[in-house]
Amino acid sequence: MGLFNRKNSDTAVATATAPGAQVDPALAALSGEYTIDPAHSSIGFTVRHAMVTNVRGSFGEYEGKLVLDGTEPARSTAAIDVAIASVDTGIADRDGHLRSGDFFDAEKFPQMTFRSTAAEQLGGEKYRITGDLTIKDVTRPIAIDLEFQGSATDVYGNERVGFEGGTEILRSDWGLTWNAALEAGGVMVSDKVKLNFDISAIKAAAPAA
Repeated sequence: MGLFNRKNSDTAVATATAPGAQVDPALAALSGEYTIDPAHSSIGFTVRHAMVTNVRGSFGEYEGKLVLDGTEPARSTAAIDVAIASVDTGIADRDGHLRSGDFFDAEKFPQMTFRSTAAEQLGGEKYRITGDLTIKDVTRPIAIDLEFQGSATDVYGNERVGFEGGTEILRSDWGLTWNAALEAGGVMVSDKVKLNFDISAIKAAAPAA
């Protein structure tokens, strides 16, 4: 994912991308495997409803791993598994409809997954991670734009990194085509869906020598 510029540094750190470029120790120090912390993260979505307002929702259960490479950021990777049954829009009936065969069919397809295939720096602290998103039995590529939020050691001694960002998809590309026509024209649910990520991840302890 290449998210390595520290916001809490006095001097901006440039990402080393050219062959033979000197690697800054601050970047190398962030290399390692990280586990996404659901207690301090959120994975959500926004979709237009009835043509006039937005419905916002989130998934309460998920797990994920990041492998950050500060020496060669393009080699960084991400993997996330989301429990579809944990969808929450604040209305129980609507959540039940989303879990049903009209939408996610959570009983048959309990997980939504993302597996990265590439990572790149767009400039400054902005990055793009490309990968395969699987919903139900359909897998399609997406690109997620992210902004690095910094790194820190928390009060429990955990080394953390944070980032936030998102992307837009068409739900019909994954076979989520249910809709209802409105009397005044238009449809109940838009095809376009915004996916939002606000992630805090904890670095795994180094193996004992």
